Amino acid sequence: MSPSPATSAAGPTTRPRTTLPRTTDLRAALTPLPGPDPHADLRDAVGQWFAANARDLPWRRDDCSPWGVLVSEVMLQQTPVVRVEPAWRAWMERWPEPADLAAASTADVLRAWGRLGYPRRALRLQDCARAVVERHAGRVPLDTDALLALPGVGEYTAAAVTAFAHGRRAVVVDTNVRRVLARAVSGTALPAPSYTAAERRLATQVAPAEDAEAALWAAASMELGALVCTARSPRCEACPVADLCAWRAAGSPPDEHGARRRTQAWEGTDRQARGRVMAALRGADGPVHRDVVADLWPDAAQLGRCVASLVEDGLLEQDGEVYRLPV
Repeated sequence: MSPSPATSAAGPTTRPRTTLPRTTDLRAALTPLPGPDPHADLRDAVGQWFAANARDLPWRRDDCSPWGVLVSEVMLQQTPVVRVEPAWRAWMERWPEPADLAAASTADVLRAWGRLGYPRRALRLQDCARAVVERHAGRVPLDTDALLALPGVGEYTAAAVTAFAHGRRAVVVDTNVRRVLARAVSGTALPAPSYTAAERRLATQVAPAEDAEAALWAAASMELGALVCTARSPRCEACPVADLCAWRAAGSPPDEHGARRRTQAWEGTDRQARGRVMAALRGADGPVHRDVVADLWPDAAQLGRCVASLVEDGLLEQDGEVYRLPV
């Protein structure tokens, strides 16, 4: 095992090896704590599966910096891995450190964000980079409260960076982990539409107490939910915990919250209209005339509302008859 990276009050410059143990280290990492643990078999099976099946993603590698992990977590919010990975690689090549992104022009940042969606995340990520530079000498902080104080960093992102970048215990819960816990432990098809206090308690109980084990469980349970325990077509025949799953034991009952879930089509939405305007601005060499923008969408009132919201969000600037990306 390689020596531990140098650390400072602001945190290590590279990820600790304990974040995601190698296959040969797995059994030691999964050693249960003394005393009965009702979730030990679940964690052990998921961890063993993860060691053999985890995707080789660049932000999981030992040489990925905490900043690289933070960037990946922001990009992965509501965006699939297949779209994030190439964008992340290009982004990290261009802006490998917070100081690099902090000094970039807003227009360049929005162009680099491309079609990842929800472009306000790009602005918040640049604000986050500036805060890391100003408050933490350019290094992603270790302290959870300091992470939460960064622009664009909420409970999930702070926990994910704590676990995956710093190798410390955190209760990391995304939609994939919620689904695994709902089925395997609670016996329900899908979790409630909103994260509940009961789910939070369960996630805290299941997460191991030790740093390396907790980081491993967070990554492994997330991967299981993404690849096997999926929302619409779970691959139960390939699941490492099928024999432990409370949902299967109950006969795989239907989603009890189905009537409460809302789905929104993409076609005709404000999101689609905003996306077209942003795509036109990203692809232009300079300002775009309002007549060009007007031709992008058939509903003039809806388009006007969307353009106004883009201006309010700081994603677009209007100068008379033309629109441009912020400088």
